[in-house]
Amino acid sequence: MRKAVVALLAVCGLLFGTGTAFAYPPVETVHTETVQAGPYTVTVGFSRWPLRAMQSLDFSFTPEGGIAGKSGTLTQIMPSGRQYRPDPLARHPRAREVWGLDIYSLQDEGTWTFRFTIDGPEGEGVGETRIDVLEQPGPPMGLSWAISTIPLIALVAFLVVVWRRNRVS
Repeated sequence: MRKAVVALLAVCGLLFGTGTAFAYPPVETVHTETVQAGPYTVTVGFSRWPLRAMQSLDFSFTPEGGIAGKSGTLTQIMPSGRQYRPDPLARHPRAREVWGLDIYSLQDEGTWTFRFTIDGPEGEGVGETRIDVLEQPGPPMGLSWAISTIPLIALVAFLVVVWRRNRVS
């Protein structure tokens, strides 16, 4: 009985004593660039630098004076020239005082363009920044997938052999 009470108190202490702030580390900005979007100055922050294709990172977009009373959209333009549709800038999930993208990766290497449209008390402003993205880290994606499927193929082969040996005639 005493052990159960101690265990229950320990679980309650862990549930209520730790907040979600410990579960998710804050956004760490290691590189910033400044973009002029009309009358607004926007600081773009990156959680990794240099950027590599298909590597997850956090982006933060901080207009001078904060995001209160402002709205905006972000259009990403791939190195091939293809544009993503404009997405509204939303608060970063772990840094609520700025706009941002959480655990996001750029798919292709080359020069990406981020185009900002900011609407606020001083009117609308458009600006853009170009970001060089290096090749994907590690082995090529096809080789990675091929190596990672070896255990699955071995498991299927093992199950087929066991099934054939234990089949009732």
